[in-house]
Amino acid sequence: MNTLFGATTVTAHGHGLTSQRARDRLVATLRAEGIKDARVLDVIRTLPRHLFIDEALAARAYENTALPIGLDQTISQPWVVARMTELLLEPGVPQRVLEIGTGSGYQAAVLSELVGTVYTVERIEELLRKARRLFRSMKIENIRSRHDDGNIGWRDEAPFDAIVLTAAGESVPRALFEQLAEGGVLVAPLGPPGTQRLTRFRRAGDDWQREEFEGVSFVPLLGGLG
Repeated sequence: MNTLFGATTVTAHGHGLTSQRARDRLVATLRAEGIKDARVLDVIRTLPRHLFIDEALAARAYENTALPIGLDQTISQPWVVARMTELLLEPGVPQRVLEIGTGSGYQAAVLSELVGTVYTVERIEELLRKARRLFRSMKIENIRSRHDDGNIGWRDEAPFDAIVLTAAGESVPRALFEQLAEGGVLVAPLGPPGTQRLTRFRRAGDDWQREEFEGVSFVPLLGGLG
């Protein structure tokens, strides 16, 4: 687990609408909206979300809303990040987590504080380069990243204790199920636009326990490289 956020530069601490007070208000909002895991809330309180978005939008970083990051992509609403992380951690803390869709890098950074190692795959090279620079500047050392089609996962590093998808499809690609370890957990938004729901699968041999949770709205899970 990474424990180095305190080593980031003073700009990470923010001021005004990016201050610790703003982060505390966000955490209070998340708690009021049903997020219960204190570990997740503590990371949200500590992690400087404003560093993961364009400077022009920094004043909105601690609103509970998704924000554009360019290239038709968004940084997810903090509640969604917190809820997906909570669902992933609930069965037990995984050591090796595969994330499909690095995006801004925020979800991977949240996970890096809570699990052993995060393996994150992004199909859009420009987004991945930005995320990598940010991980380095924040001295996050337990994230490994790859530019590839997320639909195929990261077979060379499989199996994973947990997998999280930050883009939505109507089903989970078979390759990702195949890369989940026995007893592992996969969390994904599933369904067509307008009817997506957070869904959690748990693997028991060739059987899969499926649970559906809250409705959400995510960008589509696309194939190929960008």
